[in-house]
Amino acid sequence: MTPDEAANACIFPSFPGDVPPDWIRRFLAEGGGGIVLFAYNVPTRKRLSALCDALRSERADVLLAIDEEGGDVTRLEWETGSSYPGGAALGTVDDPALTEAVAASIGAELADAGVNWNLAPVADVNVPANPVIGTRAFGSDPSLVGRHVAAYVRGVEGRGVAACAKHFPGHGSTEQDSHLELPSLLGDVADGLPPFRAAIEAGVHSIMTAHVRVRELPATLDPAIVGGLLREELGFDGVVMADALEMKGVSATFGVERSAVLALEAGVDALCVGHDLGDESVAAIRAALVSSVGEERLREAAGRIARLAEWSQPRVGPVDRAVGADAARRALVVEGDVGGARTIVELRPVANIAAGEAEHRLDGAIVVREGEAVPPADVFVVRDAHRHAWMREAADVAGSVVVETGLPVWRPARARGYLATNGGSRASLDAAAELLA
Repeated sequence: MTPDEAANACIFPSFPGDVPPDWIRRFLAEGGGGIVLFAYNVPTRKRLSALCDALRSERADVLLAIDEEGGDVTRLEWETGSSYPGGAALGTVDDPALTEAVAASIGAELADAGVNWNLAPVADVNVPANPVIGTRAFGSDPSLVGRHVAAYVRGVEGRGVAACAKHFPGHGSTEQDSHLELPSLLGDVADGLPPFRAAIEAGVHSIMTAHVRVRELPATLDPAIVGGLLREELGFDGVVMADALEMKGVSATFGVERSAVLALEAGVDALCVGHDLGDESVAAIRAALVSSVGEERLREAAGRIARLAEWSQPRVGPVDRAVGADAARRALVVEGDVGGARTIVELRPVANIAAGEAEHRLDGAIVVREGEAVPPADVFVVRDAHRHAWMREAADVAGSVVVETGLPVWRPARARGYLATNGGSRASLDAAAELLA
């Protein structure tokens, strides 16, 4: 393996559409490790499957990765919303067997499409003020999060699809979004480690780093965090993947190419080039790795990626969307009278980048954003109202019903009923609609 081939094996770019462009075909032919797929690669499930076949025709052992957490972060069902509730809903039910069944069904859906690497589960221990994790996490108790992370890993990997616990050493205990800036970890780093230990004990094949400041450097670029804490102290020898390099948590300070070099030197193996970088960026990253990272380190990383590709052999199994609907119903929190809904207004905040703008909503809901006039309604749908004063003011109306699709922290004082879904998946909204009717 040449240094160029070893460097290519560490790079995981993306591209729009469902036909591989020529530069992607060349990249794979020259040893590229794989591709990260996004919603823009999934016009339909059938066309995604054809795309995966086309990519594998270039090289059979390619890794095809996707963020399919369930809940608010879905690529397979970006247009309709996920058939499975996310972490907060599953943590609220707190039935690890149910979480494993949901993850197994998600794994079966990925296997059927030809995807062999799921960039999930979220292993972060969340705090309510977090702007990007929220309901993606199983909860705020490390032991609860740990048992559900382990269950999710078992479910997905039982279908021959690699799981990826993220975001090490914990993005939950932050109050900033690493897509936009470099957050600082709040509290002790040790507090967020139990779920990652649980993932490793469950046999997880990959872990994704967070662009968060624990010491001076972002964790992704810090040898003490990746090489010391994750590799040596926790004993993880699987693939370590860096979160997307164009995220401002690293790129704003170090640039993309320098971040790639520092990440590999810190002990990262796979570099997510992400949604917004293309052919020229991949070439620049490859050149930077070859010129600045030692051959032994490049080959070590490439070797781990090759082992992951060898293991990741998706096995088609039963898809059980009914288990998602059941989980969503069991996760509902109901207070007061929530029936008899007629007019529904959804007070929608700016979407975080990880989830993207939702295309689905409660049937008939009128979407209103901050600064727009709020019409009278029987039901007000809010998301993380504890973080948005304008929502609390608009929704706390005498005789109304408040539906919280984010974290159920705030309670209205004047509403006649309150319903929390613990997430905004289609499964969760469908469960809420049954009660509202």
